[in-house]
Amino acid sequence: MTNLDEPLQKVLGDKTAKVLSKGLDLHTVGDLLHHYPRRYAHRGELTPLNELADGEHVTVMAEVVKVQGRALSRSPGYVLEITVTDGTGELKLSFFGRRGSYIPERDLSPGTRGLFAGKISTYRPRSGRPQRQLAHPQYKVVAARDADAAAREWADEIIPIHPTTKGLDIDAIGKSVATVLDLADLGDDPMPETLRDRLGMIPLADAYEGIHRPKDWEQLGRARKRLKWDEAFVLQIALAQRRRAAAALPARPRPSTGDGILHAFDQRLPFDLTEGQLQVGEEIAADLAESHPMHRLLQGDVGAGKTIVALRAMLQVVDNGGQAALLAPTEVLAQQHYRSITRMLGELGQSGQIGGAERATRVTLVTGSQGAKVRRASLLEAASGDAGIVVGTHALLEDHVQFADLGLVVVDEQHRFGVEQRDALREKVSGGRPHVLVMTATPIPRTVAMTVFGDLETSVLGQLPAGRSAIGTHVVPPEKPAFLARTWERIREEAGKGRQVYIVCPRIGEREGDEGDVPAPPDEEGRRSPLGIMELLPMLEDELLAGLRIGVLHGKLHPDEKDAVMRRFAAGELDVLLATTVIEVGVDVPNATAMVIMDADRFGVSQLHQLRGRVGRGTLPGLCLLVTDAEPGSKARERLDAVASTTDGFALSRLDLEQRREGDVLGAAQAGRASSLRLLTLQRDEDVIRLAREEATALVEDDPELERHPGLATELASLLDEERTEYLEKT
Repeated sequence: MTNLDEPLQKVLGDKTAKVLSKGLDLHTVGDLLHHYPRRYAHRGELTPLNELADGEHVTVMAEVVKVQGRALSRSPGYVLEITVTDGTGELKLSFFGRRGSYIPERDLSPGTRGLFAGKISTYRPRSGRPQRQLAHPQYKVVAARDADAAAREWADEIIPIHPTTKGLDIDAIGKSVATVLDLADLGDDPMPETLRDRLGMIPLADAYEGIHRPKDWEQLGRARKRLKWDEAFVLQIALAQRRRAAAALPARPRPSTGDGILHAFDQRLPFDLTEGQLQVGEEIAADLAESHPMHRLLQGDVGAGKTIVALRAMLQVVDNGGQAALLAPTEVLAQQHYRSITRMLGELGQSGQIGGAERATRVTLVTGSQGAKVRRASLLEAASGDAGIVVGTHALLEDHVQFADLGLVVVDEQHRFGVEQRDALREKVSGGRPHVLVMTATPIPRTVAMTVFGDLETSVLGQLPAGRSAIGTHVVPPEKPAFLARTWERIREEAGKGRQVYIVCPRIGEREGDEGDVPAPPDEEGRRSPLGIMELLPMLEDELLAGLRIGVLHGKLHPDEKDAVMRRFAAGELDVLLATTVIEVGVDVPNATAMVIMDADRFGVSQLHQLRGRVGRGTLPGLCLLVTDAEPGSKARERLDAVASTTDGFALSRLDLEQRREGDVLGAAQAGRASSLRLLTLQRDEDVIRLAREEATALVEDDPELERHPGLATELASLLDEERTEYLEKT
């Protein structure tokens, strides 16, 4: 027997171990044991040769009647052609290889009876009629006396197909797995026996046997159930321990005062908060009143009113003498937040200024592009505590940025920030941790996964504020060129009514290979490179939209230029804003009613939903046109059709998740390593994950250090190596 940490070269030899290490990143017995089959083949029922159809996966029993080998004319290869019959028809079997390589001439001589399995295809010889064939079929020679029984057994056999690599075929990797399966010492079962019995789970050793060498589909199902549970349960143990440790960290309570700036702000709101905003506000207010740090995710669809919820939380902290920092991923968004918050607060945000309210705070902006004088003044307001609300970009993370009493960190579009960046801002609090509120509109897959897996407490804004208009979304496809001509007409119509339009391109296009702020997804179908705004601009100015006032916005402009363009657009001085994805989040111009997204198939689902959320922000209906040359039936076109079919951001995040998967909850995806999740998926296994969270929470409360569960402690230690432990501590 050998333990799971044993290097593979000691078990399989240097040659095989080297291939597994280089090609599949498998180094130990445990690595290979967790290298599960990606699918399972089933040979199925025997098929008469006269009933074969192209594309079918079949198993036939037949007798060899002719064997002929020949050299290939255009390469040094060799092909063995074997003709078989079952009395109803004939079938050609083709085996390709090189002279000297293994080709089954000796096994399949004339008169031999056998079972042959594979996918039927038709080939056309230079002379003669088309013939059905099996290329490189699986086969098994059977004796006449036990042919029927062997046929049934062979047809019913489940064939595990393990992911393989160059230099190691499916049979070879299957034999390697079988070797470690027979030799591995699994130690204590990590799952407590009482829990295993209560949930009807099989022992771990039986699960590994069932996943790698299932005798039937029922055994395979039991194995997958157990191994999925282990992935969910061990991960939830890690997160439960983290939540327990987080609850023990100190944070200064910031309870609602009832009569401060927040109360005055609520009294002056020109509209009623939605029921969802009030409910979420209460959840956040309760968290802020605790003596341990809040760590909450605020999910709300585009336009659901997350900013005002976050602002009310910031004012609650300010009323308690603390400060709040709002971290935004771009300068455009930071400036937008700064202007929006300043406008909403009015005199309540003008502390120490003429016209300021008696009880007020101050809002300041910190960005990397500020001039030295303005930056010094902003940093002084943050460090002295004069500014209760500090809005900024990554510049807030720099060492010289200090706060008097940072009580709340709000992170907008948190997936744009790395773990270390978010951690740097939290470290600016001495003697404890700040409360943290993370916001996102359409959760990217990993964010959705983190939510369901339980790393964050979650608040959801499910309804739009009153007065928000619907957004109609339509695909402008290549098979209907008149639709594109109508697109430019529609822009002119909107401008003629005094309304404004966004046109979005995936790249800047100033020079070859310039992909702008966000690289476009790789082209799936070998089409042309995506259109850049600098390539489209002359066409718009000279022909398509001649006479309209067009502004340009992209990530390579100087921040002052970006701000100037946005101010002109917001003031109605521009009819059209031609931009890259710098407008993806936060930009709020109620008079903008239409958006045209060029090469829309080059954007992800979440990006498209975020982009179209820039229109329909006032009382006028919004329109989003997705221009594409993706053909009907392609994956890219299916993605666009899905976006056009719904404005439900949470439904779209599911689609995004299905296409991209959730990444590794413990950060391995960011570190370029294999995921800890092999069988567990968010879409199919939410019930498993939720139950695992309940059971893990109860077990950790009863046995925080897993002293009475050594097998589970060992499994957790293998999951949480030093890198992943550090990741969990930071998140």
